Amino acid sequence: MAILDDLRLTAAALPGSEERATTGGAAWFVRGKLYAWECHPWPSIPPEIRAIIATELVVGVKVADRMDALALVDMAPDVFLRTTTPWGEPKVAFRMAGIDEDHLAELVTEAWRTQAPKYLRRELGDEH
Repeated sequence: MAILDDLRLTAAALPGSEERATTGGAAWFVRGKLYAWECHPWPSIPPEIRAIIATELVVGVKVADRMDALALVDMAPDVFLRTTTPWGEPKVAFRMAGIDEDHLAELVTEAWRTQAPKYLRRELGDEH
């Protein structure tokens, strides 16, 4: 089971990544663009998902497109939440208790890639 410190370690290793405290908890940005965040049970979130977020650690990440988010939800519906809010799409939220450290690192790194400029992706070793 991954914890928030695992996310912090992964994010800290990504070029240009910055952690900020927000109203809803910790959030991670690259060049001012949000790519991962601690979910907060805002009133605009559907009640059944808000109940989950209120009782356990849920993290949201940007994804390349909506189909990626849907595929994750289909793959593990007990871990990945169907939606939180329509803002900031495409994204997916997941229960940290259902994610291992390796999968968390993959999700966070891919989220970073969706927001990072090319020159920072090259620093990470991305060819394209």
